[in-house]
Amino acid sequence: MRLLISFAALFLSVVLLQLGLGGVAPLDTLSGVELGFSAGEIGLLGSAHFVGFFIGCWWAPRLMGQVGHSRAFAALTAAGTIGILAHMLVIHPLAWAVLRMASGLAIAGCYTIIEAWLQAKLTNKTRGRAMGVYRVVDIVGSLGAQLLIGVLTPASYVSYNLLALLCCAALFPLVLTRAEAPRVGNAPRLRPMLAWERSPLAAAGVVVSGITGAAFRMVGPLYALSVGLRAEVIALFLAAYVLGGALAQIPVGWLADKYDRRVLLIWLSVASLVASTATVASAGQGVLAIFLAAGFFGLTTFPIYSISAAHAHDFTDPTEAVELSAALMFLYAVGAVASPLIAAWLIDLQGPPAMFAFIAVAHLVLVIFGLIRMRSRPAPQDRTRYTYVPRTSFLIGRLLRRGKDGK
Repeated sequence: MRLLISFAALFLSVVLLQLGLGGVAPLDTLSGVELGFSAGEIGLLGSAHFVGFFIGCWWAPRLMGQVGHSRAFAALTAAGTIGILAHMLVIHPLAWAVLRMASGLAIAGCYTIIEAWLQAKLTNKTRGRAMGVYRVVDIVGSLGAQLLIGVLTPASYVSYNLLALLCCAALFPLVLTRAEAPRVGNAPRLRPMLAWERSPLAAAGVVVSGITGAAFRMVGPLYALSVGLRAEVIALFLAAYVLGGALAQIPVGWLADKYDRRVLLIWLSVASLVASTATVASAGQGVLAIFLAAGFFGLTTFPIYSISAAHAHDFTDPTEAVELSAALMFLYAVGAVASPLIAAWLIDLQGPPAMFAFIAVAHLVLVIFGLIRMRSRPAPQDRTRYTYVPRTSFLIGRLLRRGKDGK
């Protein structure tokens, strides 16, 4: 308990960051529709977020080395706050894309600093409990961010101002904590091809995970509006997706440690094809059916990143764990940058079901590729323990410390 209390400031900052910066994406989509942005322009905002996210992951460790944890956190939080507040000052999709890059940079950079702080303070004895709480805090914050838009008015200065206030409030717990900031460690090298060299299937899996998650989170509100959901209930639509993903972690983790992870990855992608079809079919069946379909979609697609990461680590020496995690995050960002723009363009061209057709095709390719890879080499006998991996920063691999001994 004393350990968790000592990290309370960090965990509170995580929740406030999620509420402030995490609420921008769905609010931007609803605001863009209100202001007459095209579907392609709304998709551009989602893609811009992940461009900023990748820059933040890469740059934040270097910024910490130059000015320290607290100052770097303050600077990145300020960038995110400016990115939120300026929305209603310059109403243009290209300007908003630049501002979304700032918010993406801020959330990735702030998570990097928080995780570096945690890594420096944890020991092998305390790591499991602290990381369990950290994952719960991250999911609760993400759920809260989706639910928050249910009470925010689109295209309103007050709504963006509220999110900016929450983002600013994230400064207080970490900057005013009496705990001493840790020494800055070396930033992980970025070797994008390392993931492909260790496991082509895992590399493909995280790209598909990026395509799926980014499309749903960034363009999902546009889809929901297109199928007749009211703006005030779209928050529940997005929250159902996150909740479904959270509920999947325990059973999927048990299966991943017991059976061949390639088989599980293939079956999850098959289930994702079914979930994509069910989500489209639920459009005319009432609000409850749409919510249940969104939850099922999250249940089948959310664990794919963690399964892919665990499979890649099965083929990796523990000394490469941090660099491999950074490579996987890079590939996730590649899929996430392209996905919102393509999904929004397809909705504009072919209607709402086209987004899930795009996602289904990505999972179909993953199924085929998985079957091919299963013929290439046997499953490893010595495996890492499955762990839910938040897609937060390049340092998450160092924080989780995946060794084949499971420690």
